Amino acid sequence: MRAKKRHILLALSSLFISSILYAQERPKVQPLNIKAEGQDTLQIYAKDVLTTVTDTTVTDTITKDTVKKPSYLQGIIDYKAKDYMRMSRKENKIYLYNEAEIYYQQYELKAGIIVIDYTTNEVYAGRIKDSTGEYTQTPYFKQGNNIIEPDSIRFNFDTKKALIFNSRSEQSIGETMNVFAETVKKENDSVYFLKEGKLTTSEDVDNPDYFIRIRKGKFVPNKKIIAGFSNMYIADVPTPIAVPFAYFPMSRDRRNSGIIMPTPGQTNRRGYSLQNGGYYFAISDYFDLALLGDYYTNGSYGFRTETNYAKRYKFRGALRFRYENNVTSQRGFPDYSQSTIYNIQWNHSQDAKASPNSRLSASVNFGSSKFYQSSLNQLNTPNFLNNTLQSSISYNKTFPGYPMVNLNSTVSIQQNTRDQSVNLTLPTFQGSMERIYPFAKRDGSKKGIFQNINFQYNFRAENRIRTRDTLLFKKEMFEDAKIGFQHTIPLTTNFKLFKFFSTSVGTNYNEVWQLKTIKRNDYDPVLDEATIDTLSGFQRYGTYNLNASVGTTLYGTFNFGEDKKIQAIRHTVRPSVSYGYTPAFDQYYDEYVDENGVQQMYTPFEGGIYGTPSLNNSNNIGLSLSNVVEAKVRDKDTTATEPKKVMLLNNLNFSTAYNIVADSLPWSPVRMSGGTQLFQNKMSVNFGATLDPYAIDNTGTRIDLFNYENGGSLFRMTSANMNVSYSINSKFFSSDKKDKEKTDNTRSGGRDDDLFGRAQDFSDERTFADEDEEETDEPTTAYAAKLPWDLRLAYSLTYSNRNRESEISNNSLMFSGNVDLTPQWKVGVSSGYDFKQKGFTYTQLRFSRDLKSFRLNFNWVPFSNRASWFFFIGIKSSMLSDLKWEKRSEPDRQL
Repeated sequence: MRAKKRHILLALSSLFISSILYAQERPKVQPLNIKAEGQDTLQIYAKDVLTTVTDTTVTDTITKDTVKKPSYLQGIIDYKAKDYMRMSRKENKIYLYNEAEIYYQQYELKAGIIVIDYTTNEVYAGRIKDSTGEYTQTPYFKQGNNIIEPDSIRFNFDTKKALIFNSRSEQSIGETMNVFAETVKKENDSVYFLKEGKLTTSEDVDNPDYFIRIRKGKFVPNKKIIAGFSNMYIADVPTPIAVPFAYFPMSRDRRNSGIIMPTPGQTNRRGYSLQNGGYYFAISDYFDLALLGDYYTNGSYGFRTETNYAKRYKFRGALRFRYENNVTSQRGFPDYSQSTIYNIQWNHSQDAKASPNSRLSASVNFGSSKFYQSSLNQLNTPNFLNNTLQSSISYNKTFPGYPMVNLNSTVSIQQNTRDQSVNLTLPTFQGSMERIYPFAKRDGSKKGIFQNINFQYNFRAENRIRTRDTLLFKKEMFEDAKIGFQHTIPLTTNFKLFKFFSTSVGTNYNEVWQLKTIKRNDYDPVLDEATIDTLSGFQRYGTYNLNASVGTTLYGTFNFGEDKKIQAIRHTVRPSVSYGYTPAFDQYYDEYVDENGVQQMYTPFEGGIYGTPSLNNSNNIGLSLSNVVEAKVRDKDTTATEPKKVMLLNNLNFSTAYNIVADSLPWSPVRMSGGTQLFQNKMSVNFGATLDPYAIDNTGTRIDLFNYENGGSLFRMTSANMNVSYSINSKFFSSDKKDKEKTDNTRSGGRDDDLFGRAQDFSDERTFADEDEEETDEPTTAYAAKLPWDLRLAYSLTYSNRNRESEISNNSLMFSGNVDLTPQWKVGVSSGYDFKQKGFTYTQLRFSRDLKSFRLNFNWVPFSNRASWFFFIGIKSSMLSDLKWEKRSEPDRQL
């Protein structure tokens, strides 16, 4: 080994002396710098050692041009090898063998063997054979962030061109795209030409599930691949899936614009169809746009536009518009019908840091009342059970200072999909001023009755409209509009009574303005009615009331001992007594004669937004009692020093009232409500009941006779309800307590869970975005006793007994569950059972199979008038998501 090193040093010394002698006779030029590991830099004047060389090869060379001009390197070459480094003065080459490495500027090259030709400034790298005759140490070529692993490579330091054989490159652009090619010609740092290439997203690089064969193509790393005739291979078998030319975007910056392939379908009433096809525009980093459409051969069609926008630390949101023209059967047939439906969704949220004193928010789901019931698009299937559509847009502005003023303007719409009624407030304006304590310092503590005296000002204005969706945006919609203004000034104080009783006393002044009032006329026998006139003009009324309340808190603790599992139970009781007085405001009332000739009282403010002034005095005493039950239990964690607190009963409340001046039925029904959380807050239980102390007659009218005096119990239960929700998964029983992400159908206007099924567009990569994020790098072996699963239950019970009917008006159970039978197989179901109607509710079965590079999905609604099924198989990668096959059977329903 020492002899080899000595031989190399003698060769380098000889070359160095020769270079100096030549340099004394010729003009100075840029030297060739070569640096071996552990040695000083060797400067060789390329002009002196370079000879004119003509390249006669065609297939194995980088250029055919004759080298006529002297070339030189622009930096130092660092190189090393494990076995030997040999320099050939005769060939003007340096040979590196076994674990050879070269570093030059931004280039890095590793291989089994490397040959440096400092005459042409070229380098060759290839594999070597091991003791078994197998090729090892594949070349590794890195330029910046781009990495290529070929069988062999030739690279020129001057022109930056390269010839690469059997290359393998991995493009990480959010997803991994593997690029293979038999021959690659590197034209410059950003352009490569491919011959006989393969593209795949398969994780198995050596034996991919599929690949796209490219005969010839142009490759721009991390940007695009432009290719000629290309076709798809599955398991090395060619398929007829081919295109004459292809474009593969590989941009790192953002999603690329492109065509969204539609999904075919067929129904008996509407013929063949294409759904959810269109074009996606990646307009900028701040927002995008998708234009989608549906078409049926019987003339039905629909289109959708969706855009998402966001600006970091400012705001984010999404806007969607959907329109459908639905045609049933064929024109001329008796069952022919045509209808149009639409839906608008807008969600907007503002970052709290963007503007602390102002905020704009929106949650809009507005459209035709029958949109979800009539829509033909598969995305709306699980949402047809929605009974209400709610929309709200609000802007809030705060003016800091003293006193601080807060202004809010809200536009809200509530639609009932059953009776098609629509309630709008266009708009609601609210203003409030913070509490002012006139007898206390702003920065000091407040003690006693006088220092706690405070007042506040609130203002509210509304333009309320109630109409039907068929009259929306028509002049008839505004005929019954109600406009009102309300001013409220509360004046209160609070203090302690006998140290333990919290007492508050106050008064409230309320003033209402109206722009429309009524006038009831006396009964007209000709018209056979008492007519009502509507008067336009400003009218007002003012009312006031007095109120007081006294409350305290009682604690009862039951200790069982620190050695017990349940160490203590604490019961917290908060009784409260309140008093309210409202005088009669008969000055705002007038008289008219009804059809029976009897004089009746009425107020011109009837039908107003904020009610009417009271005609009679009201002296009410309110009674309320709230209960909270907690427990201290021994923590399962033996290292914990304190017991664990567990809530046994979140609340149990009772409330009623007694009217002192009422001549009959002074007691109000007792309202009971409660709730608790069980099983580590996995189960939520809420219940309530109304208990009436009075009896009823044969017509169901309350009479001034207590129920027990009529032979009944102390109270008569008139209504009751209970709601139980339960959510659990397999992680609850393991050390990993992190819950799984909830299924979200809100993108299509539905619930945020899958109790009514899932709205899935298998072609849309966003459908599986959450699932892909949850995937781990654990080996995918068959489960032994570990089967990931999740379960959701929702039970609802309603009891009614207002007129001795004693019936269960609602008794239903909704459930949904998902289980991973294997790492590749997932099964889910969403359904429910109505115990009153004795039948299953909307049911959806889901099957999913992970085929490594592919995904298979099957959704099935087995019965009901929306019975249908969807089948999908396609590539998981969003870059190649258009390589798919879908088939669906939509429901043939007639509304």
